[in-house]
Amino acid sequence: EVKLVESGGGLVQAGGSLRLSCTASGFIFDDDFDSYGIGWFRQAPGKEREGVSFISSSDGSTYYTDSVKGRFTISRDNAKNTVDLQMNSLKPEDTAVYYCGVDLHRWGPVGQIAINDVEYWGQGTQVTVSS
Repeated sequence: EVKLVESGGGLVQAGGSLRLSCTASGFIFDDDFDSYGIGWFRQAPGKEREGVSFISSSDGSTYYTDSVKGRFTISRDNAKNTVDLQMNSLKPEDTAVYYCGVDLHRWGPVGQIAINDVEYWGQGTQVTVSS
């Protein structure tokens, strides 16, 4: 069974940094599926869940939503089966629960992964940015 576990959330002041990590179990990066997209969504109170950043297993392509471009960086460590999100220059509007999600049947440039395409979710980790 595929399982995703997030870690690294917390409370930080505006302008600070956090690094989120998503550890996958039940499948091995680059071995068990031909191509997939994996990455991060977030959901702020009273708002819909939105895609933040994704990375492709097939070509390493990445996607960032406009509001985080230049501040967030996604990376993948095949040896550890993890996907990390380095978040710099955090803003209060980045406050949300961050979820790791994976689409196990995704080919080509990763693009934006729709919520309905996510096959497995993590439990989420809270990120709070104070002003």
